[in-house]
Formats: sequence, structure tokens, C-alpha cells
Amino acid sequence: MSTTSSLLRCLLLAATWFGAGAAVAQVVVIVNPKSAAASGLNAEQVASLYLGKTNTLPGGISQALDLPDSQPLREQFYTKATGKNAAQVKAIWARLAFSGKARPPKELASSAEVKKFVAANADAIGYIEKDAVDGSVKAVLTVD
Repeated sequence: MSTTSSLLRCLLLAATWFGAGAAVAQVVVIVNPKSAAASGLNAEQVASLYLGKTNTLPGGISQALDLPDSQPLREQFYTKATGKNAAQVKAIWARLAFSGKARPPKELASSAEVKKFVAANADAIGYIEKDAVDGSVKAVLTVD
């Protein structure tokens, strides 16, 4: 085996290992620490909001935040929190929006933007990687 092929094999294994690690980030649902919902929410409440079955949660939470389709965390969140993939959820929201019954969650470009918005708005809820949580937001539910 040549040095070049050994190097390529090592690089491929490293890329696979690092890629797999990125896909398994632990997802948490966050709210503003001053929100009455900071004491916690359950999985059914969060799923109901993100599937358009309700437009408010306890504690005055009414502004759901989402990530773009291009973010792997979005797929992970929807699969674990709602039991549906992101495409199924998108179809649900398309029907609800078309009928005028509801508006989909506000989409922000990154987890950092979601965290910043939640930190500044007591009525907001979002999801981010667990390791990104700091004192500016409160994790109320771990999505497993």
C-alpha cells in the first residue's frame, strides 16, 4: 500500500468520524430565563406548538423559532420532538398557512441567532445545541 493511499484512507476515516459526531449534537428547547415557562415544558406541548396544533404555550410563549432546512439540527429536532421529518412538518405548515389557520415558526439563520432572539424576547421559544446554552437562555426540555 502506498503512502498516498494510506493518507487518503486516514483522511476518509477522520472525515467520517467527525461528520458522524456533528450529526449527534444534543438538542435542547430554550426560553428566556424571565419567562414563566422557564420552569419547564413537556414534549407534547413543544410538539403541539411546532406542528401548529396550538399557537401559545404556558408562560405566554407564542413566538416559535426555527432553523433553515439546510441546518442538520432542524431535521434532528423535528424527528425527535415531533416524530415527523422536516419535510413532513413543512407540508403541515404549508397547509395551515394556505388555509389561514396559522403561521409557521419564524426562521432564523443559525442557532446563535435563535439564542440571541430568545434571550431578548420573553415570549420566544427555540431549539439549539445543548453545548451552546449559557446564562442568557434557559433549557426547558432536552429532545432525545
